[in-house]
Amino acid sequence: MKIRKLMTVLASIAMAGVMITGCASTNGGSSTGSSASEGGSSAADNGAGAGSGEEVNLTVWGSQEDQEILKQMCDEFAAANTDKKYTFTYGVVSEADAQKEVLKDISAAADVFAFASDQTATLVDSGALYRVTKNKDQIVDENTEASISAASIGGELYGYPYVSDTYFMYYDKSKLSEDDVKSIEGIMSKDIEGVTTNFAFDTDNGWYQTAFFFGAGCKLFGDDGTDPTQCDFNNERGYMVGEYLIDLVANPKYGANFDDSLVKAGFADGTLAAAVSGTWNAAEIQASLGDNYAATKLPEFTLSNGETVQMGSMANFKIMGVNSETKNPLDAMALAEWLTNKDNQKLRFEKRSFAPTNKELANDTETMNSNIAVGALAQQAQYATVQTSIPQCQNFWTPAEAFGQEIIAGTCTKDNLQEKLDAYVESVLATLG
Repeated sequence: MKIRKLMTVLASIAMAGVMITGCASTNGGSSTGSSASEGGSSAADNGAGAGSGEEVNLTVWGSQEDQEILKQMCDEFAAANTDKKYTFTYGVVSEADAQKEVLKDISAAADVFAFASDQTATLVDSGALYRVTKNKDQIVDENTEASISAASIGGELYGYPYVSDTYFMYYDKSKLSEDDVKSIEGIMSKDIEGVTTNFAFDTDNGWYQTAFFFGAGCKLFGDDGTDPTQCDFNNERGYMVGEYLIDLVANPKYGANFDDSLVKAGFADGTLAAAVSGTWNAAEIQASLGDNYAATKLPEFTLSNGETVQMGSMANFKIMGVNSETKNPLDAMALAEWLTNKDNQKLRFEKRSFAPTNKELANDTETMNSNIAVGALAQQAQYATVQTSIPQCQNFWTPAEAFGQEIIAGTCTKDNLQEKLDAYVESVLATLG
């Protein structure tokens, strides 16, 4: 997160009205081999280098949900580059887990892998990323300024951005009106037949939890997210957030600990009216809700001083990186660029409801707003804060989880709230080991 408004971050998409995925994770490790098909015309400027029938083996890591589309894109890359014979091996490693898996042994990691933008600094500092040396200016020109910034360290580009990511609110419009979903209070005030949870949220997940603190004006690592000595979640406004969460969790209509599986199940069986999630769940939620499928920005909420504020959100980018120890750097860079080019960003938008970083696509207002989930992401974009990639952020996730769990368990009360918030912040700002 360089912390700055995603109106700047996703300027193009925000004009359209537009998980550690920060926190959604799949297990890594499994892989299957695949020989890419040959045929088609050669791309002259793809950076793969010259060679007559040279055999090149590349390992590619991506999330479980991305395996099918990755194989399709890789096969098309091989078909467009017939001067070499490409063989691909695929591994299941989510963007959230990439840093952990790569740094176990850089030499054994994939040649090309997807990672979340909050990992950029650590991967670069660890020497794991190959600096982009092919078509850099073109990549910079074609993608949003913030996405390029998230893939850069010290003015050098270390990855290929391809997805803008934050969360927003899905809701069942047979159960809640457009007016109801403007505020948490409006959602929670409803008695809805058959619904056990009016509003679901992953309270002990730091990526989501910050929505309340950011909404109240609190800052994580200073104004621009680069100061490892600053976190004000324990100030007066942070205290009001804590009060609000304590009261919200005590409401039986609130789903305090809903992860993706519970959100999807709740919409599927009709017991859930609204929930916070992202585009990665769009297809399944839409299938469950059918004509009642709707999505919008996060709601407002009212602090104890009577002030109504808009929930913020934490945002990041999906980036494709090249392993610094790859044996085929030109081919790996060419593949990473291919996987993240305009056509394949459009394919991800169409198949997976992912918001593109490509400027031309993002500026296509009509197309972006044709997708309900991406349109909601667009609405939330102006209230989002980009997730930092400074190493100190490693200290944030565990204290955030502990704070949320204590509120859910009832061990954090209004009597000891200041003490709990002080401990939260102290842990976040503790010296890295």
